[in-house]
Amino acid sequence: MQIRPTNNISTAQSISLPTRNVTERTGNALPVDQLDISPEARMLETQSMSSVRADRIAEIRTQIAQGQYDTSDKLEIAISRMFDELA
Repeated sequence: MQIRPTNNISTAQSISLPTRNVTERTGNALPVDQLDISPEARMLETQSMSSVRADRIAEIRTQIAQGQYDTSDKLEIAISRMFDELA
């Protein structure tokens, strides 16, 4: 093992990182992420939204707010279903 003197340590040098405005300097546009949703997917989304039962959702939200949604019966059913999926 060698121990070298510490008087030869140089200071850190600064570096320059490229800026986000690369387009102005180079004239080339940076690639941009893009998501295209097909008309079929839009149709499926519309169909699934119309099948949502707003009345049932409102009822469950009310039960949750009143503290009546989480019952021991529902917990037992959920645990039973979970064990069925694991088996």
